[in-house]
Amino acid sequence: MSNKEPETAEIREISRHRDAARERNSQLTQEQLDERKKLHWMCCPKCGTELSEVQFRQVKVDKCFSCGGVFLDDGELEQLTGKPGWFDSMLQFFQGV
Repeated sequence: MSNKEPETAEIREISRHRDAARERNSQLTQEQLDERKKLHWMCCPKCGTELSEVQFRQVKVDKCFSCGGVFLDDGELEQLTGKPGWFDSMLQFFQGV
């Protein structure tokens, strides 16, 4: 078994989850989608507190100042990982916030 096989299996599993979520959402009315967004927009998925946008390396990430969670929107992780030393910088930045 090569090193890439487990990664490929993980990618397939993520794709299945994404496709299932898209299928569930496609069955909702626009009114239901709007209500869901209204209830959850910029709320921490861990504790429910309002999230704040924090600028980190030219990327706006969502930070919960209540539980300390840091959340990334689609594409933001890719924007950050393309920069050398991003993970250590992120740890230092958010441990002090």
